[in-house]
Amino acid sequence: MPAVVPVGRESNPFPQNGVTVDAAGAPHFDDLPSSLIAMLAAHATRTPDAEALVELGGDRLTYQHLWNRAARVAGGLRAGGLRRGDRVALRYPAGVDWVVAFWGILFAGGVVVAVNTRSTRPEVEFLLEDSGATVDLAPDVALPDGDAYVDESATLHDVAALFYTSGTTGRPKGVPTTHEAFLTNTANVARCFAIPDDIGAAMRTLICVPLFHVTGCNSQLLVAAFYGGTAVIMPTLDVDALITAIADEQITFMVTVPAIYALMLRRPALAALDTARIGWVAYGGAPIAPTLVQALKTAFPAARVANGYGMTESASLMTVLPHEDAVDHADSVGYAVPSVELGVLPFDDADDRFGELVVRGSNITSGYWQRPDATAATIIDGWLHTGDVVRVDDAGRIHIVDRTKDIINRGGENVSSIEVEAALMAVPGVLEAAVIAVPDDVLGEKVGAVVYSGGDPIDVDQIIGAVAAQIADFKVPQYVSVIDEPLPRNPGGKIVKGRIRDSVSWGAPIR
Repeated sequence: MPAVVPVGRESNPFPQNGVTVDAAGAPHFDDLPSSLIAMLAAHATRTPDAEALVELGGDRLTYQHLWNRAARVAGGLRAGGLRRGDRVALRYPAGVDWVVAFWGILFAGGVVVAVNTRSTRPEVEFLLEDSGATVDLAPDVALPDGDAYVDESATLHDVAALFYTSGTTGRPKGVPTTHEAFLTNTANVARCFAIPDDIGAAMRTLICVPLFHVTGCNSQLLVAAFYGGTAVIMPTLDVDALITAIADEQITFMVTVPAIYALMLRRPALAALDTARIGWVAYGGAPIAPTLVQALKTAFPAARVANGYGMTESASLMTVLPHEDAVDHADSVGYAVPSVELGVLPFDDADDRFGELVVRGSNITSGYWQRPDATAATIIDGWLHTGDVVRVDDAGRIHIVDRTKDIINRGGENVSSIEVEAALMAVPGVLEAAVIAVPDDVLGEKVGAVVYSGGDPIDVDQIIGAVAAQIADFKVPQYVSVIDEPLPRNPGGKIVKGRIRDSVSWGAPIR
């Protein structure tokens, strides 16, 4: 294996003061709160009447109310037998109850297991078994309630949550996320987005992406809590309601995927909106066109725009493209955040700026939950292998040019091609299946499937119906091409997806 080539910080614009590099080469912030609980306690004590949480169409909670309600949830969990380190599956829809439960689990000494609310029953059952969850907070289960209880003994090194990610094997993997990783991500957001330390209650973020994802939870909900600001949650995405909420809730900080911004910009209501209050417009999770970046700068002239790149294993951000580079280098995801060291594993001895991106840092997970083999294959000599093929430019900016893993990025949702292929192959009549990305102007990519039945008649609607019963709806193919010959394979028997991409003709989307 070639040696890792570190990516230098000579042109990196993000300050490194207050960051110490440990013996393993991982940078750490020196002055983080001692835990997430300590962070929230500070605001509940200093600004108890400040608004912490808003659910559009639902409750509004101050920091004191949030603290008190979470403490009662913790008391209910402890009374039910929860012990320190026990896992609790959190399956509530986005809203106040999700957030109260999140904090309540931490107060009880438990570990949050964040579950995708669009998962099918078999997917949920796998996560419950894999995580060893002793409590399942399903949508129809009331919040636990009991005498107020707060275990404040958590340290930065304790695991606070498990977020699940899908890899090339198609089986979700739990990513243990420590208090330090969560808090480090908030500090990275603060520095890289140039948010003033004293913003306080003026930090008001509108969350229109799922809370079970690291973007919604880590880079919005917890960033608002980091400053003592307000997290405004939209339970169900509605672009018109989102635009209205920007004004009604006096939003100052926005983060979402490019597809949602593209839809917003098509609405006349946005042009009529007073956007002077919005100071930050961030995006990520999918490629973005320079024209869309320029349109965002025009629509939000007072805002700093920024592109963020990360993964579940990094508790959100690994790189940020700052406002100053946003248009001219829109094809880049930017520079390493202060807590992360980047490296390239070159594919060619002649070019050490092109290869697989590897990372290490204080917000990078140390391994997968009960998956020693996956951990050993992914974290080598202290570097986490991202599976992304990158090019590093002369300034040290990262450009993602391909993925070594067969992951389709559908509007910010990662879809494992192998998982979808397995669902297709389980359908009677399907002999072979290959799943690849289909370019899409709004979502970036959609899911396309090429299937081979051996020449027997095949009912596409029946296939899609069967697949939809096995996997979440966002993973179900929107395009299907039925071919009359076996899929192309290399001498080792592996399907050659490059040849499929070059030859397949997609008709109209089927859903």
